[in-house]
Amino acid sequence: MKNFILKGDICFSNDKNIINTAENSYAICVDSVCKGVFSDIPQEYCNLPVLDYTDKLIIPGLTDLHLHAPQFSFCGLSMDLELLEWLNKNTFIEESKYSDSGYARKAYSIFADALKNSATTRACIFATIHLEATKLLMDLMENTGLVTYIGKVNMDRNSPDILIESSAQKSASDTEKWLIDTVNKYQNTKPIITPRFIPSCSDELMECLGELAKSFNIPAQSHLSENKDEIEWVKELCPDCTSYGNAYEKFGLFGNNTKTVMAHCVHSSDNEIELMKKNGVFIAHCPKSNTNLSSGIAPIRKYLDNNMKLGLGSDVAGGETLSMFSSIAETIKVSKLYFRLIDSSAQPLTFENAFYLATKGGGEFFGKVGSFDKGYEFDAVVIDDSVLPHPQKLSVKERLERAIYQNADLMGLKAKFVRGQKTI
Repeated sequence: MKNFILKGDICFSNDKNIINTAENSYAICVDSVCKGVFSDIPQEYCNLPVLDYTDKLIIPGLTDLHLHAPQFSFCGLSMDLELLEWLNKNTFIEESKYSDSGYARKAYSIFADALKNSATTRACIFATIHLEATKLLMDLMENTGLVTYIGKVNMDRNSPDILIESSAQKSASDTEKWLIDTVNKYQNTKPIITPRFIPSCSDELMECLGELAKSFNIPAQSHLSENKDEIEWVKELCPDCTSYGNAYEKFGLFGNNTKTVMAHCVHSSDNEIELMKKNGVFIAHCPKSNTNLSSGIAPIRKYLDNNMKLGLGSDVAGGETLSMFSSIAETIKVSKLYFRLIDSSAQPLTFENAFYLATKGGGEFFGKVGSFDKGYEFDAVVIDDSVLPHPQKLSVKERLERAIYQNADLMGLKAKFVRGQKTI
């Protein structure tokens, strides 16, 4: 069904400072594209079927710009550790298990089902270094109806013996085989070049990955300036580079002709920030993992005021939940801490700002996505906030804010539409 009308209490962003609300109104989908929001159904659409969600909240689908599918199995464990110890205790051991196709199918099936039943409609996902397991994840995600980029991870140096590729040539060859098999295989699931981060990828491998991104015309994703020790490590490994970001840029994996999303950017230098803005690099702000793993607080207000390309990531399992509602709330909280503890000139984000980042801001990585503006792809989530009873009369916007802070996406999700197709 690609032609229909949703009726309910509609909320969406036009820009980063405003949430539009339309009580008891209609969002119209024709050929999987939004025709706008109306208080009454225009005559030209009066014959379309109406899906009645009266008294329920209807919002754009949420975009998760950064998460790790194989880490979903240990969400919420060892959250008292800092980044490097957490990686060694949990991440690398768990990701090595995906060489076993039986384990990969069991674990990825659980992940795919959980993401399908969340409020997320679009996502950028890391898999592991394992070729067959990554293709399995892509098969499973295609069946969910969600629109995703999925990356076979590359790691040929500075990695544990249980999770490292034997050479740059082997890593690049496996990646090319994977791309040939998957680049045109699916309707909603696409590959994305995924060096884990600069320390885990040799220059030879990075050069190959840059060439593959260019020849297959696909985007890239990785990590950037998450941790201060990591940044110093990159300086040692890449003494000729002006910044961590420049270490990606010299291989063609930092915006410009290769659409790129970089997770974290907690400690980016002014030089790196300018390079991201110039190259149109997307930032995936991951407040929950930055807090959980003691990485720090990203200067999100600076990025937003500089009109940089910006969205949110759950960063499962550094973040303990797939809930993007939780990421919205956490984004506001950490911006307050940044204001109070680091820079009093950096005003905390408003609710409007954070909602925009989770919808239209991050959605831009996928095109015209994340709003009910005319011409946007029709992704929508229906939330029944009556699961949160209250005694007072609330406006639609107040109901939305309350639903987000109290995680109504976990208990009140009633329907989900992706590119005009109902997935829940």
